[in-house]
Amino acid sequence: MDEWWQRATATNAPLDARATAALAVLAAACILWAPAWRASRHLVTVAHEGAHGVVALLAGRSLSGIRLHSDSSGLTVSRGRPRGFGMVATLFAGYVGPGVLGLLLAFVLHSGHAVGALWLLLAALALLLLQIRNLYGLWVVLVSGVALFAVTWWLSDQVQVAVAQTITWFLLLACPWSVIDLQRTRRAGRGRGSDPDQLARITPFPAGLWVSLMLLVGLGCLGLGGWMMLV
Repeated sequence: MDEWWQRATATNAPLDARATAALAVLAAACILWAPAWRASRHLVTVAHEGAHGVVALLAGRSLSGIRLHSDSSGLTVSRGRPRGFGMVATLFAGYVGPGVLGLLLAFVLHSGHAVGALWLLLAALALLLLQIRNLYGLWVVLVSGVALFAVTWWLSDQVQVAVAQTITWFLLLACPWSVIDLQRTRRAGRGRGSDPDQLARITPFPAGLWVSLMLLVGLGCLGLGGWMMLV
């Protein structure tokens, strides 16, 4: 346990600005290149559904379970009042969750704790594992956790910093991109059961406003998190 704690709290030398910018380009490629996005968006779904679950618990709702599906969709089921602040916060949290998580990781990286950022993700995956209710979701979370553990335990410090930065950039960039992708789907006449549409049904505000707010939060996280990564 002492060795684990020393690894998790150790400070790491940051990469130079050019290397950090190159990793941002790599993360962007994972989003903009369709074949890579089809695989990497599963990680966004993990953060999306995890955010639903965390906010549901913080809002006093009872979490029934989380499912992750092979088409990169997911479902978080919570019990409580069907309307009101708790339900609104829970629904809103999904699409902004990856950006908020990326911002948190950027802050940890900015303080020099790259391995700590990876261990933070490992802890989050361990907690998420307790709420997974289907085999595919179990497989996704376990594979992600094993891969992260391997990085933190066997790879060099500089590789760990690079992996942590790439994951952080990916989450920061994927957040607004997911909202844009959602709006394209809605304009095509699909996705009418999405989080913004559910918010429109339980509040006086239209789905388009909720989409705009989610995009603004995502862009804000990207701007602030990107600044912390590059300075």
